Amino acid sequence: MSQLPKSLVLVGAGKMGGAMLEGWLALGLDPASLTAVDPYPSTDLQAVATATGFHLNPPMESIAPPEVLVLAIKPQTLEAAGPSIAPLVGPQTLIVSIMAGKTVRNITDRVTSARAVVRAMPNTPAAVGRGITGAYANASVDAGRKTMADALLSAIGKVEWVADEELIDAVTAVSGSGPAYVFLLVECMAQAGIAAGLTPDIAMRLARATVEGSGELMYRDPQVAADQLRRNVTSPGGTTAAALDVLMGPNGLAPLMERAIAAAKRRAGELSG
Repeated sequence: MSQLPKSLVLVGAGKMGGAMLEGWLALGLDPASLTAVDPYPSTDLQAVATATGFHLNPPMESIAPPEVLVLAIKPQTLEAAGPSIAPLVGPQTLIVSIMAGKTVRNITDRVTSARAVVRAMPNTPAAVGRGITGAYANASVDAGRKTMADALLSAIGKVEWVADEELIDAVTAVSGSGPAYVFLLVECMAQAGIAAGLTPDIAMRLARATVEGSGELMYRDPQVAADQLRRNVTSPGGTTAAALDVLMGPNGLAPLMERAIAAAKRRAGELSG
């Protein structure tokens, strides 16, 4: 694919970085153009390197500045890693960072050679190719490199671009942390089922399958709005309507979720410094 880079270095190949790497290879990225650097490569990553031939942990001094450098290291390691990353950044290198809480300024302060930077926030469904990533490109990222970043991020799911970097905190609060909210919903549904008389194993299987199937309905028909899907399930005066009277009441799910998202966004801002 023409929008994929001719050379790419991935720094940090843990769960998210590894998922991206496998997605790039599936898209058709030439393994010979790909280098991964990770001090503790997993057995799975080593197996993929052996099977495909991408470069895993060559000597740092042998790595030429690539067209794209993807930073998937732990955010707290950026300051210590900055000096070793800097030689990998040439004048035309695009940096794509998926480090939670690290701003473009954080990156350019510690990797002083950095110019063009995309800050991205994927989420954990990326591991199965069904993630959603919010992304921001600074002013040094031209249209061609933004298209390239979009192609790379699309390897793990959908991508939404925001025009203001501060909105990445909102992205983090909604979709970055969002899978945990859905998993909590399953837990709460199962607990409520137990309270209603079901055995714990049946209650959990019912809750899990309901969320899995409902998500698949939305996925398969993206043109149907969520509120319409809700109405499709709700008969006037029926059991679903009785439950929704509680969930949509003044102390129901909407104000609770608004407070939760606000708390996550506030914390994201605090972590960004």
